Amino acid sequence: MIKIGILGDIGSGKSYVAKIFGYPVFNADEEVAKIYKKDKKIFGKLKKVLPKYIHSFPISKNEISKAILVNKNNLKKIVKVIHYEIRKKMYVFLKKNKFKKIVILDIPLLLENRINKKNDVLIFIKSEKSEIIKRLKKRKNFNQELLKKFKALQLPLDYKMKKSQFIIKNNFKKDSVQKDVKLILEKLL
Repeated sequence: MIKIGILGDIGSGKSYVAKIFGYPVFNADEEVAKIYKKDKKIFGKLKKVLPKYIHSFPISKNEISKAILVNKNNLKKIVKVIHYEIRKKMYVFLKKNKFKKIVILDIPLLLENRINKKNDVLIFIKSEKSEIIKRLKKRKNFNQELLKKFKALQLPLDYKMKKSQFIIKNNFKKDSVQKDVKLILEKLL
């Protein structure tokens, strides 16, 4: 099985590109959202480490956002609790898809949390800053301060690009991205 890790800036279109490959995708952001909605055990752990901010189940993104905005160390506490669960869910995903030719890992902190293995294929999604900001501002819960705190957790984009075997220029037009994905798949298979 070939594991492809998708890297790039927040809002660069990683999830969009991941889906275009047409293979099973492990989307960490979607898994986190499910945990917030359905996992009472995680609610208990988060309530324990952030009692001033986490009050009700299901966990609301507003409670999480407030905790992060008040103190950047709260983000580290959240990541510590959530990361272990996400890793477990990823292993289940990999086991379930072990006979697939390719799987896609759409995990924002893939390199930072050392989730990738040496033989994984890394693909960097490169997008124009102005396009990214325009897209992020359209998001329902967009918050500039929150964005800065998340970016502070990430490795520099130049480093991620250097670590990648492929770069896809995402101009947010399906045709060009599909063409790049097709070329990459031809080289890998």
